[in-house]
Amino acid sequence: MNVPYYAVIFTNQRTEEDRGYTEMAQKMEDLARQQPGFLDFESAREEIGISVSYWESLKDIADWKANTDHLFAQEKGKSDWYAWYKVRICLVEREYGFSK
Repeated sequence: MNVPYYAVIFTNQRTEEDRGYTEMAQKMEDLARQQPGFLDFESAREEIGISVSYWESLKDIADWKANTDHLFAQEKGKSDWYAWYKVRICLVEREYGFSK
C-alpha cells in the first residue's frame, strides 16, 4: 500500500452467543471490500478481537460508517454481539515488514 493511508482499528470483546455474528462478519468484510477507497483488512481473535481495515481517506471511512447495511450491523453489535468495543482511526505515515 502506498503511504499515507488510514487504519480503522476495531477492538472488542464478544458476548457468548453467536446469534448470526459469524455470517454478518463475513458479509461486512465482503461489503467493505467493495467500497470506494478500501485497501485491505486484517483480523484476529483470542480473548479480544482486533480487526483493522485500511482506507485511502477519511471520507472513505465516513462513507463506510454510514453504509445502511453497516449501520444495521453496528446496531446488532451493540444489542447482541459485543460486551464492549472501541474504534480508533489512525493515519499510517510509514510501513515496513518482513516475509519469507
